[in-house]
Amino acid sequence: MPDSHAAALLEVLDLEERGPDLFVGWTPETPLQRIFGGQVAAQALTAATRTVPAGRGVHSLHSYFLRPGDPHEEIRFEVDRIREGRTFSTRRVLARQTRKGEDVAIFALTADFTGGERPVVQHSLAMPDVPGPAGLPGIDEITAAHPGRSTGARAIAVAVEQRYLEDPFDPAPKVAPHTQSRGWFRVTGRLPDDEGVHAAALTFVSDLTLLSAGLARVGGGWGGEHVGASLDHAVWFHRPVRADRWFLYETDSPSASAGRAMCLGQIWAEDGTHVATVAQEGLIRSLEG
Repeated sequence: MPDSHAAALLEVLDLEERGPDLFVGWTPETPLQRIFGGQVAAQALTAATRTVPAGRGVHSLHSYFLRPGDPHEEIRFEVDRIREGRTFSTRRVLARQTRKGEDVAIFALTADFTGGERPVVQHSLAMPDVPGPAGLPGIDEITAAHPGRSTGARAIAVAVEQRYLEDPFDPAPKVAPHTQSRGWFRVTGRLPDDEGVHAAALTFVSDLTLLSAGLARVGGGWGGEHVGASLDHAVWFHRPVRADRWFLYETDSPSASAGRAMCLGQIWAEDGTHVATVAQEGLIRSLEG
């Protein structure tokens, strides 16, 4: 596929520096009424990364979605340098937009960066034995079968190739202990050899399918009888990863109650290296009210 899709993602991550620790980002033209959460998280991480000393990569981020983002307004990212240690740097980022003349916060992120430590213990979660991405249906094939329900999926995923082990629009209800959902992802085209760019791209992708794990036990999938919204989002980066090469994303939900679902994700590079863990709590409501 053309590198123009990777270039489009890089354009989203190419923030304008407006002042000391102040960056501005934009949203590509979209039919969606609110900004995709993975976009604002990736942009906030990029803003934080721009203030960190060279050689320090992100190892974790924790964030909250405070208000829906308006895709027609610029997003201002204010970075607070709250710690600069010998081997760790911590940044807090607040994303703001103007609404009816008022400056409001839409997203808050705290990210920690490190130059690394001498390993004392090393272990990782084994990748499940599943088919590779070759031969699995992609997003174009899947959405073609669901023309009335696929607008959001196509708009969000334009820069990301996807391969699914089951139809995400109409999955059968899952029964414990086999409640996981899995898919292969990669950024379309080639990204630069910059660890910060790949971490931001992985953050972008990590919000694509995670909340749907909360519906695994009832089925229905994307564009069905439920609507969801991310409340918070966290990523732990265990090892470097290239987001423009295939990686497996497994999601599951250990608990749901009071209209909220706790969703967890594990990410492996195609060679089986465990590269990241993701967690999110999301709000899930019925369209029937």
